[in-house]
Amino acid sequence: MSSTPSAPQEGVRTREVARTPPGATRATPAARARRLAAPGLAALLSMGAYCLALAAYGGYPFGPRSRAVNDLGNQFVPFHARLWDLLHGTARGDLFFNWGSGYGVPFLADFVTYLLNPFSLLVGLFPRALVDLPVFLVTLLSIGLGAALMTVLLGRLRPGPGALRALLGVGYGLCGWVLNDGHADPMWMWGLVSLPLLGIAADWCLRRVRWVAGTLLVALAWAGNFYTAAMATLATGLVLAVRLLTGDGGRDGGGRVAPSSGGGRRATAGRAVGRAAAMAATGIALVAPVLTVTFRASRAAQPPPEAVYGGAPPLLDQLARLLSGGHGGAPAPNVFVGVPALLLVAAFPFVRAVPARVRIGWSLLALGIGASFVWKPTILLWHGLALPNGSPYRAGFALGGVLVMIAWLALAARPRGRELAAGAALVAVLLVCCRNRGVMGPTAWVVVVGVGAVVLAALPARARLARRPRARAAVTAALLCACALGAAYTAFTVTTERARIPWFQPKLTLSPGALATRRGLTARDDWPRSRTDPGPHEFADNDPLLLGGEGGAYYSSYVPAATARTLHGLGAGWYIRGRHTLSFEDPVGQALLAVRSAQMPPMPGGPRGAYVVARGRPAPLLTVRRGPLPATGTAPDTVFARQERVLGARVYEVPRLTPGPGPAPQRAPGGWLLPDRPLPAADAGAVAAPNTGTAFTAHCAPGSLALWYAPWFAGEVTGPGGPTRAVGRWDVTANPLRRLGTVPGDGTVTVRFAGPGHPYVPERAVGCLAPGRLAAAVRSLEGPTGLTAGGHDLTATLRPGAAGTAVLALPAVPGWSCSVDGGPARAPGTLGGLMAVPLRAGATRLSCAYAPPGLTAGLAASGVGALALAAVAGVAATRRGRPLPHTACPNSAFRSDL
Repeated sequence: MSSTPSAPQEGVRTREVARTPPGATRATPAARARRLAAPGLAALLSMGAYCLALAAYGGYPFGPRSRAVNDLGNQFVPFHARLWDLLHGTARGDLFFNWGSGYGVPFLADFVTYLLNPFSLLVGLFPRALVDLPVFLVTLLSIGLGAALMTVLLGRLRPGPGALRALLGVGYGLCGWVLNDGHADPMWMWGLVSLPLLGIAADWCLRRVRWVAGTLLVALAWAGNFYTAAMATLATGLVLAVRLLTGDGGRDGGGRVAPSSGGGRRATAGRAVGRAAAMAATGIALVAPVLTVTFRASRAAQPPPEAVYGGAPPLLDQLARLLSGGHGGAPAPNVFVGVPALLLVAAFPFVRAVPARVRIGWSLLALGIGASFVWKPTILLWHGLALPNGSPYRAGFALGGVLVMIAWLALAARPRGRELAAGAALVAVLLVCCRNRGVMGPTAWVVVVGVGAVVLAALPARARLARRPRARAAVTAALLCACALGAAYTAFTVTTERARIPWFQPKLTLSPGALATRRGLTARDDWPRSRTDPGPHEFADNDPLLLGGEGGAYYSSYVPAATARTLHGLGAGWYIRGRHTLSFEDPVGQALLAVRSAQMPPMPGGPRGAYVVARGRPAPLLTVRRGPLPATGTAPDTVFARQERVLGARVYEVPRLTPGPGPAPQRAPGGWLLPDRPLPAADAGAVAAPNTGTAFTAHCAPGSLALWYAPWFAGEVTGPGGPTRAVGRWDVTANPLRRLGTVPGDGTVTVRFAGPGHPYVPERAVGCLAPGRLAAAVRSLEGPTGLTAGGHDLTATLRPGAAGTAVLALPAVPGWSCSVDGGPARAPGTLGGLMAVPLRAGATRLSCAYAPPGLTAGLAASGVGALALAAVAGVAATRRGRPLPHTACPNSAFRSDL
């Protein structure tokens, strides 16, 4: 077999662009409509089944149950709210920089990673308060488009009835990966589209047509989401290799596989591989900034907690995921693609109308991909050489797509009854062997047995009714309805079972309380003179993106290490080892970062959930320090000392802790280890048991504000103001600097630490903020006479004076450059991790601008790719203008059915 028709006449140049041969008629509107009927049917059925499942569950937007679970609520709804702000010109920043999160962070890497699914642009058509709706539409429309494009791709693998291709397209659109993994990650859903897009482009490589169009498809796949596009590209390369090795690469004008000699096959394979490689390289180059910017941002990001692969799940757990079951059991790749595809894949090895080498090649491909999902070296290959935090089986859609292709190869060959029966027997054995697996609930039995019976009855009946079109259409309709209802029931079950997971509870996102908070933030806005912090991360882990304001909360894979370490070093908390930063809760930290008002959790002992707005007089966003900056000094390196150095004034008393009554702690370097005394459990609503942990005492000026800082402590901390809960965990979860209460009249502060393990308490865990000192220190700071903040730049007018340093309340991340009085732009220095720019005597103007690292190199690569694409398009256009005999158009039979 060969991927091209018989060779053209010797000496006649074969064209690279498909043409309509002389005398042939172009496709009529009716013909085009017929071509679109099957993809449209697949899109409508898959989207309708998903909506039906959500409606039955009562999920948004068809019911009151929120979809904003896990990262969908914590990241993607807030990021789409930010996209709304960008589209409507109300964002605090621009595509390059985000002034609102993490007290100022880069944004372009977030944009290209989380927001480049083309359907995300729909967010601009809806009111901001309804951002959840377009986020839902991103998932829904990606399902529909993915199903439609897979239906097109199947028609290019083998000709066959559009309704049956649509049937398998529905299984792909609602595959196990979508329902379990992709549904909550709108940007990942573009991977469902990328796989058939790249498959169509690879098919054009086999037929030596449409190189320019295929290159644009590659670019579209990689631009929409490069992470899943890399997986789809790897899978497409494997499919292309199998098609070439099995000689299953193309059709002649009648849809039959075109034969060729072995030497011709090798030459054809070489040309196809060369075209595919050039197409992939040029397409990726066109969107190179997506890769260069994110690569540089990832290298500069705070490293995540170490991911550990626990090993391959049991084989039966892996095989059980081929069945359309629920959500549960041991973690394993989610790869089911519907009952029709499952039966046909099982029957594929027995379909004698398919050549043996094709059956062997495709079967080995599916087995190889399945095995690669559970072997660590190949898991790393699928995920860009980095073991992901969370599920290590994010490439499940790639195997799902391959299984659907195999199912179509079987169905297009018109399998006989006994071949289908052999496949059904294999499925029955699988059901019995996996009956005790976690995903094998009632749904698997109902869907596999019920829909399977319909499929086994309908396919032979449809073949027998070839001369009775109405009866044949009725059987086809029944088959499509049964399979769509089975897919909907599976989606309903997966959604219901997932909702029972305790940590999989939805975030509030844009609830009435969130909208009221947003209105309050808008009313208090004073940017850029000061920040308005949305505070305690009540509605999502990215409240500044969701609600507005300029806070410390920021949850992303691209949290700069400089940001995470600076905020942590000055007393802010973090989660996920700094990949989720928190706002400051103490007065000095807020003053340093120019926070004038912040939504705060209640003071110790106050009512739960009673968030209050704290107002203060912060330092300006930019301050000028005349003379040299303060040295580190010989004092102990505590959070209090670091804050004082950045502030430029002494405001704390930092006494040593002295053990008091209770279980005696053990000395440890720089602090104490508490004895093992678990906290007593208390039912919700019950009176908490008394804190019986270890007590410490310290002495401070009466009336000062006592604060505690034990970043890695977990348990309960009780001081003059009452108890607070600490959730520290070494290097992963850091408590912020928090208030203990007012120092009593005798000057003795008693603080109790009660923890469930052997928690560590620093020797200088308590600091006392003297009344009036912070206000005096802030008043003594010199600010600019004028300050403007653009999308990714900042300009200040300064008072002329002695030499010194301009300190900006902004973490010093790579990409910033500053110039003084129009001089050369240089990277700023740091003071406690904040940006610091040296000023010469008499300086009056400071300008700083941010440029995303990697953008210039990416744009240069895109320019090269565009030139290559333009050159090929120009050559093709020139050749199209020359008269050519009909015999020189051997590829005319292979016009695209898109």
